[in-house]
Amino acid sequence: MIAIVVSRADGASEHVGERLLEVGDWTRHEDDDRPDDEGGGTYYRTDGFELRTFDGLHVDMVDPADAFGGVGDGNAVESPDLLVFVSRHSGNTGPLLTAHVTGNFGPAEYGGEPRTLARAAPGAEKRVVDALATHAPEEYEVGIECTHHGPTAVSVPSLFVELGSDDPQWGDPAGARAVARAVLDLRGAGPNHRGDDGHPRHLVGFGGGHYAPRFTRIVRETDWAVGHVGADWALDEMGSSGANRDVIAAAFKRSRAEHAVIEGDRPELADVVADLGYRVVSETWVRAVDARPLALVEHLESAMGPVSEGLRFGSVVPGSPGADTGDDDGDGDDVTIRRFPAALLARAQGIDGDAARAAVEANAVAFETEQAGTRVTGAVAFAADDASPGYAALVADLATTLAAGYDEVVVAADAVLARETAFDPDLAAERGVPEGPAFGRLAAGEAVDVDGETVRPDSVTRSREERFPVHEDGGNRTKSDGSEPDDAVSEE
Repeated sequence: MIAIVVSRADGASEHVGERLLEVGDWTRHEDDDRPDDEGGGTYYRTDGFELRTFDGLHVDMVDPADAFGGVGDGNAVESPDLLVFVSRHSGNTGPLLTAHVTGNFGPAEYGGEPRTLARAAPGAEKRVVDALATHAPEEYEVGIECTHHGPTAVSVPSLFVELGSDDPQWGDPAGARAVARAVLDLRGAGPNHRGDDGHPRHLVGFGGGHYAPRFTRIVRETDWAVGHVGADWALDEMGSSGANRDVIAAAFKRSRAEHAVIEGDRPELADVVADLGYRVVSETWVRAVDARPLALVEHLESAMGPVSEGLRFGSVVPGSPGADTGDDDGDGDDVTIRRFPAALLARAQGIDGDAARAAVEANAVAFETEQAGTRVTGAVAFAADDASPGYAALVADLATTLAAGYDEVVVAADAVLARETAFDPDLAAERGVPEGPAFGRLAAGEAVDVDGETVRPDSVTRSREERFPVHEDGGNRTKSDGSEPDDAVSEE
């Protein structure tokens, strides 16, 4: 059950509360055992939600979760799993819909206790931000904010969902309705965001500005959710990371996270995070890993090298539906790592880099890259099962990419053979054809006249065959007779 907290001291909160009652199918109830100013009196229920109104400002509350659930009108209702504060956002940011979790990395200027972080709801925040983006009027921006202000002692995971940023927006029915609909889209959601492997995919964020654009991108564009975010100003108020290890540890514990993204250069903070047993990763790592099982990622990084050194992932996941790998836990126990057919891959990337990359991603579990992840090279990992594509499928797809640059491409048992018939300027010169426009016409397939003699295109062409070995070591391209000339081309 999700508890919704409305504050009479916040006009925008009351406005969102009115829109919640408007767009939802609620039943009205009375709680005579609790004062009206503490959530008693008239309250509302609908499937998965309970809405109560309080007199105080949200930031000054201690634990409003106590007001929800229990027995009302003779009907038992479960205690809340998640608390949502619908609130105003105030700032010079124009029309803005935001969500954030609460707490104080340093002093408690706006409610709660200093150096104390509330239980975060990263999964709910991720879901509500997506919903805000869906429902927001055109003029509104959507994002997350860093961790700031109280309450800090709420007994269940919680978050704020806010309408901003000034009087015109606080009274805007369309904006308030968007927040209301986004909150109701949380129906059935819990505080966590779990991957297909069952593990929470939560990050802690450190650094950056108050409105956390990097962490908003992660929330909206990857399969990861973000819990507590310590912006630059909050970390500066907190002071030395080494002297505040307990606050750093609480950020992970309260976010149920094992990874952090640090924006900016904060070596002391990174050392503290590592010493606490957590891992600092980059946004590149988060995007590369995305929804892949974390045990598989750990195995592949150990076997092939980290994402920071070029490891990237394909679309094949061992143990996914239809793949009888015997690797039900997705830890990569049944993955085969081989070298790419180096010459074939290089030529395919030279002809069409995007198509070659797509071929690799479609067939591989993971692969090595260079040049900041833009060029595939080195080793490749395949799922070792009959249902998933493998080395042979990759070779076939790379050969298809080669076809754009040759007249004929044949996949043989141990090599890909690429053949072409092309204009040969040496043969044209032997026939007396002068360099210049005549060369261009012959290359385009047109005959030319030289001193009264017609020179046809097929008389100045030469057939070439390139052989790209596809045995496991990748080899170098060789001639069809097995030698390895510098140009790796055989001619007829």
